[in-house]
Amino acid sequence: MRGRRPLAGQVVVITGAARGIGAELADLLSGRGARLALVGLEPDQLARVARDLPGEAAHWAADVTDADAMRRVADAVRARFGRVDTVVANAGVATGGLFAESDEAVWRRVIEVNLLGSAATCRAFLPTLRSSAGYYLQIASFAALTPAPLMTAYCASKSGVEAFAHSLRAEVAGDGVRVGVGYLSWTDTDMVRGADEDQQLAAMRRRLPWPANRTYPLAPAVARLAAGIERRATHVYAQRWLRSAVPVRGALPAVVGGRLAQRRLRALGPGAGHRGLVGPGGRAAGPAR
Repeated sequence: MRGRRPLAGQVVVITGAARGIGAELADLLSGRGARLALVGLEPDQLARVARDLPGEAAHWAADVTDADAMRRVADAVRARFGRVDTVVANAGVATGGLFAESDEAVWRRVIEVNLLGSAATCRAFLPTLRSSAGYYLQIASFAALTPAPLMTAYCASKSGVEAFAHSLRAEVAGDGVRVGVGYLSWTDTDMVRGADEDQQLAAMRRRLPWPANRTYPLAPAVARLAAGIERRATHVYAQRWLRSAVPVRGALPAVVGGRLAQRRLRALGPGAGHRGLVGPGGRAAGPAR
């Protein structure tokens, strides 16, 4: 397959690697012979992940929204490993609730981490990706394909990173750099479990149309991401059904946010949703409210 690179021997950078998608992906790639550079906000958790990997790994604690810190990490990774073959921009946080009642600092933090943090990650590592004709995988979401009520910040950020990656692709193609977008539906991670701790958010999610209302196991989703990295794929669908949503994405907002959803929102009443960033990763990223 054009552009395919075996995982064995690749140097792979993963942000948001302390838990969830990032940690599971690191374990799978390491088991297939990749050399891992892990980046995240939780140094003790990162150290545990790196220590438990079967292959070579190093870790750096950094906030992806800090451009200077990410440049220092990129320099350190290149000094440690000599090159970078793949960067997975996975770091992300989420909150939920009515926009009009949201905490502005929390709402803004979701945009900063998910969108601006991805751009800072890409900017820091792009020079070394150019030198290796490498691959940049931007983790997006089903939320990039369709907006959903109570998720304004998250949907906006994931739509933004999808557009960012698609725009970037043509700019770096001449250097041999490939750019992909990874799409995931609700996957069994600390973030999703944290969101489900809020009864109103959980109830709203359960009423989404099938199959978007299910929580999917982590391992098969991550296996698809790993296969996408090996293929240097333009699009990676962590759940198979997501591919079928793409041709009808224009109609999805009316389905997800239509009259039925509006009636359910009215039934929830004021104060619906979580006021802070969800899950332990969200608490590490702050701001807490």
